[in-house]
Amino acid sequence: MGVKQVLRAMDAFPRAEEHLLQKTKSGAFVSIVGLVIMSTLFLHELSYYLNTITVHQMAVDLRRGETLPIHINMTFPSLPCDVLSVDAIDMSGKHEVDLDTNIWKLRLNSDGHITGTEYLSDLVEKEHKHDDHKDHHDDSDNKTHMQGFDQDAENLIKKVKQALAHGEGCRVYGVLDVQRVAGNFHISVHGLNIFVAQKIFGGTTHVNVSHIIHDLSFGPKYPGGHNPLDGTERILRGASGTFKYYIKV
Repeated sequence: MGVKQVLRAMDAFPRAEEHLLQKTKSGAFVSIVGLVIMSTLFLHELSYYLNTITVHQMAVDLRRGETLPIHINMTFPSLPCDVLSVDAIDMSGKHEVDLDTNIWKLRLNSDGHITGTEYLSDLVEKEHKHDDHKDHHDDSDNKTHMQGFDQDAENLIKKVKQALAHGEGCRVYGVLDVQRVAGNFHISVHGLNIFVAQKIFGGTTHVNVSHIIHDLSFGPKYPGGHNPLDGTERILRGASGTFKYYIKV
């Protein structure tokens, strides 16, 4: 046996015989079915690889003493920043004391463009005083009303009236850290002295609390998460009112 014959015998890919190279209808059918099956399996695996699967799991939170971040991003097109304040109350009915805040107020002109910023280092009210302190506070307010406003109150009234005349609004955004207990928070004009508010708005029916909720979420941000109040708009036309939202977290 020569060298060429030995090498030919070692060929791992011998040429197919002539009868195996003939094309038939049955062979074409098998080829088409095989291509369809392979394409289907490939597309299925590719879709499974590209899609994100979200798994919901419920567990008991055993952590204690930690706070819950509330992400706020809201626009009040008809209320200046000087009259807006934020208050948080826990399940016992007491206002939180020394609550950590990281909130900004952005002044908006009549077109909705930002004209200035203000950082709120103390947005929450302190604990309620006892009834005798409250009576003393009411007497002080009445005395202030009888004797006239001080210079700071007069400046605030003048500033807010000018802002209302120019159609200024306010955008409140940031993070509010609260205890992990049932409670509520609200954004309103309750921080104003009642007589100052009366002087500015001339009555509760003139307080336009129209607002747009761009983002209101609880806890760390989660990719792809949807918050039910995002994009909510409540616009009042020549009226006033109070809006309440109830959310279980």
